[in-house]
Amino acid sequence: MHKTFTDQLNKEVTINYPPKRIISLVPSQTELLFELGLKDEVVGITKFCVHPVAQLKSKTKVGGTKKLDIELIRNLQPDLIIGNKEENTEEQIELLSREFPVWMSDVANLEEAMTMISQIAEMVDRQPEAAYLNHLINAGFTDLQTLALQLGIDKKVAYLIWKDPYMLAGRDTFINDILTKIGLTNIIRESRYPEIDLEKLLIMQPDLIFLSSEPYPFKEKHMDELKQAVPGIKIMLVDGEMFAWYGSRLVKAVQYLFQLQPQLK
Repeated sequence: MHKTFTDQLNKEVTINYPPKRIISLVPSQTELLFELGLKDEVVGITKFCVHPVAQLKSKTKVGGTKKLDIELIRNLQPDLIIGNKEENTEEQIELLSREFPVWMSDVANLEEAMTMISQIAEMVDRQPEAAYLNHLINAGFTDLQTLALQLGIDKKVAYLIWKDPYMLAGRDTFINDILTKIGLTNIIRESRYPEIDLEKLLIMQPDLIFLSSEPYPFKEKHMDELKQAVPGIKIMLVDGEMFAWYGSRLVKAVQYLFQLQPQLK
């Protein structure tokens, strides 16, 4: 049976419903598919897909999110490919769309993430599972916002995602929205992921600097370097998956952020 769905780029995608051979081009959405119970239907993933570890070992890796192996994807003969506007390159997605049904997400905030979960679940016939996930996510983040008010969290933060050059998460990003949900204000006014030098960062005087574990793997040594360059500012290592992954990992993110919030006062 053929059914038509509309993706988050407003493009119609017609698939054999429900799909039996799915390729996921985004790590967080790969994890979501498994959480929805599609361990047999997922046939292809990227080399950056790391959760759930045990189930991924038998899946074919089709390259990186921005450098896909098109021939390998063709050989897998998917009846659905799931990608993301930011994670994947437009040229490769357009190429794949000529041959296969490609459904694209576009997520910049928590509400769009929950919509994505519902829409993917509808495509793969897993609506009850998605409704339960969204219930947990919505309840969890509502409690996080309440806790932020109770604790009086009102701090300015710089969220670093890269080094050499230093880059930050700016406005119009999913990370920015999660920061606001726990009572923080992003010092960066620019959109997307602007570069910054440490002299400017010091002048901006954030209350907090978060060093993300991904995409650049910041470690203790980087924190020590920054403490010398920007003295007097609290610097913390944070788990990037908990701020940037917009699938089922949001349930674990709630638990992580509850533990983090008291440290932000």
